Amino acid sequence: MHQASPPMLPSRYAHMADARPLLIGYSGGLDSTVLLHWLLTSRERRDHDLRAIHIHHGLQPDADAWAAHCRRICDALGVPLRIARVSVRADAGTGPEAAARAARHAAFAAELQPGEVLALAHHRDDQAETFLLRALRASGVDGLAAMRPWRRHGQGWLWRPLLDTPRERLLDYARQHQLQWIEDPSNAGIEPDRNFLRHRILPLLRERWPQAEAGLARSALLGAEAAALLDDGDAAALAAVRTLDPHALDVAALRRLPEARRARVLRRWIDTLALPPLPAQGVARIEADLLRTTTAGSPAFAWSGAVVRRWRDLLHAERQRAPLPADFHTVWDGRTPLLLPTGDALALVGSERVEPGDSRDVVQASEALCTPLIVRARRGGERIRLPGRGHSHALKQVLQTLGVPPWVRERLPLLTDANDELLAAGDLVHSDRLDAWLRAQQQRLLWSRTDPLARVE
Repeated sequence: MHQASPPMLPSRYAHMADARPLLIGYSGGLDSTVLLHWLLTSRERRDHDLRAIHIHHGLQPDADAWAAHCRRICDALGVPLRIARVSVRADAGTGPEAAARAARHAAFAAELQPGEVLALAHHRDDQAETFLLRALRASGVDGLAAMRPWRRHGQGWLWRPLLDTPRERLLDYARQHQLQWIEDPSNAGIEPDRNFLRHRILPLLRERWPQAEAGLARSALLGAEAAALLDDGDAAALAAVRTLDPHALDVAALRRLPEARRARVLRRWIDTLALPPLPAQGVARIEADLLRTTTAGSPAFAWSGAVVRRWRDLLHAERQRAPLPADFHTVWDGRTPLLLPTGDALALVGSERVEPGDSRDVVQASEALCTPLIVRARRGGERIRLPGRGHSHALKQVLQTLGVPPWVRERLPLLTDANDELLAAGDLVHSDRLDAWLRAQQQRLLWSRTDPLARVE
């Protein structure tokens, strides 16, 4: 196989990718076809592992034909190809483009092997479009850094070797080597924001400034350099305001930070929790409604299936979760984990954690615990006799004393006997009777709380 002339400008991260196996994101379009051909035929890649992955979104009528095209090309080149089918969440709240991108990157991360490099074919024109989109959405310096040429992804790395290369050069390369690629008809329309910029705005900018894409991409690079300089300070500031719970920040400590640093810390915190990025108005809303509020209750800011809440002196962030239905009531024998309508589970377990559907080390419920057990939602007015106490206490007061936030209480399953004597509230509170039984049996009650959006479609 002859060595192909490079279609791209030198990538500053090429030396980091050379010694690692490559996984190429291959859509079958022009850009990824050029990337696949060049990396396969370059001298540096002859003796290294290289494979491809095609993401089948099923969003276009010709999606099956595109996958078949990718299979034919890879078979001809001798490149192993994995076709990954994904489901794009229509209810993600971020728009179809973002939802497809999220599904695609989740599939990439799931496929990446430890230390492997995912090579994607984004080029300089893509970078210019991303910079403009971020600027129009009032992004800060991190957002204006647009796409990074090299970063961690899943168990490996993500590399964009064409990020300094204009699309025109890729087209010249493809014609020179008589490559075959497919055209996505959705790229021709102007309805998606990116397409509108590509077909209407950037051509106008080039009429006046021929190097418009180069200038915008250069601004993105400068933004990335500035963001990198700020990262260390952000990490130290976040550590100073965190609590033992990674999902909670100390409000007083957070307010002592300068406002600009506070905004960056909030964004970094959300990112570390793998929640959707805060929208442009997110930080302003948190500042006004959560950090400066004196309102009782738990004010919140919600976006894209995530939520930040203020309760007492803490700021909490997590996925939005449905409460346990008020009419929920079921009989449970304790022998196998009980899956709740919220997706949570309740189980009597031994020394190892037991997931829903897993029968290992599950307690054989004893008559001494007075089966059948009842699991139900809170109705209000419940009382519980705690270990070592001579009288019962209001469950509401016990939960408030423990610092259980209201939204957790809404999901809390109650465990009672047939006479409605309260034995437990999730795994947070045990009655003296249940506590004695668990100790005698060397077992524990486990309430497993799920993340409703942390799944790969």
